[in-house]
Amino acid sequence: MMRAIAFHDVNDFRIEEVEDPKIGFGEVLLKLKACGLCGTDIHKAIHKTVNPGTVLGHEYAGEIVKVGEGVTKFKIGDRVVGAIHVPCFTCHYCQRQHYTLCPEFRETNIDPGGFAEYIRLSEKHVRHLLFGIPDSMSYQHASLAEPVACCIHGQKAAEIRPGDNVLIMGAGPIGVIHGQLLKHKDVSNVIISDVSSYKLSKAKEFGIDYTVNIKNDSLKDVVDKVTDNQGVDIVIIAAGVSSLLPEAVQLLRRGGRVICFSPFEKYPEVTIDAGRFFKDEISIVGTYSVSPYEFEEAILNISNGTIDAEKLITHEMAIDQVGEAITFAASPDEEVMKVVIVD
Repeated sequence: MMRAIAFHDVNDFRIEEVEDPKIGFGEVLLKLKACGLCGTDIHKAIHKTVNPGTVLGHEYAGEIVKVGEGVTKFKIGDRVVGAIHVPCFTCHYCQRQHYTLCPEFRETNIDPGGFAEYIRLSEKHVRHLLFGIPDSMSYQHASLAEPVACCIHGQKAAEIRPGDNVLIMGAGPIGVIHGQLLKHKDVSNVIISDVSSYKLSKAKEFGIDYTVNIKNDSLKDVVDKVTDNQGVDIVIIAAGVSSLLPEAVQLLRRGGRVICFSPFEKYPEVTIDAGRFFKDEISIVGTYSVSPYEFEEAILNISNGTIDAEKLITHEMAIDQVGEAITFAASPDEEVMKVVIVD
């Protein structure tokens, strides 16, 4: 029997004793060592978008403790990270490299979820989406591989070039990961905006050039000053606020591109200046989740210090504190950047 932390309702997470997952051909059993608390976990728990009994958590890192028949890539004792969903690689979308749109993508899942003592990884996960981590990397730092890989996936869609000026809207964990990756791409300036003075102060620690608290300062004024009134080449929206999209369109340089990196589920209909598409050749691109092709780069970026994992992880909490961690991380009044659940 193992412990798993199951969601039942808002502010109602329960420690449950459940059977250890049974592995089959090509599968492995992973002992969870660390699992990052993602913004989507918080969203699902607060807005009740998952069924009662669901075990959340997908930014996992752990040690393989059992291997099924047919497993040759990994052995007991291997330290690994991976992803939650696996594409089929052969459908219409996969053939066009839109792996996250694959119909099978959301159908594959880890069993049960990362906020448990053990998880079963399917044969597809083991074959395509499980990666070893260096002995020198802690499990806590390794748990950042999934969100870092997601940001790498998103920045591929941005087609960032040296010398670009980039604006990030949202200075949470995803926003500052984007910022750190950008600072290693020879861009000219990175601007980041938020309403949290704490998060913006952390962003400054990561070397982001300009921080803008939109409660106090005009984002347009800062963009105009930094870009000599030309606008930014790229805007990355890293906060699930749909009203940011019209503002992003207005702040773009001619030929610029907006990357929508967050869901706009609340008030999804907005009004934008559609004339800019033809007149200024701007683009708006959505990007979701991660493909199998960003993880090794993510692990390298954590290992070589491009991502300052030590500074990014501000809190570690025990597995039986998942509910408390979600409430804590969701509060705008708390000084928290990234929470990792450790066992």
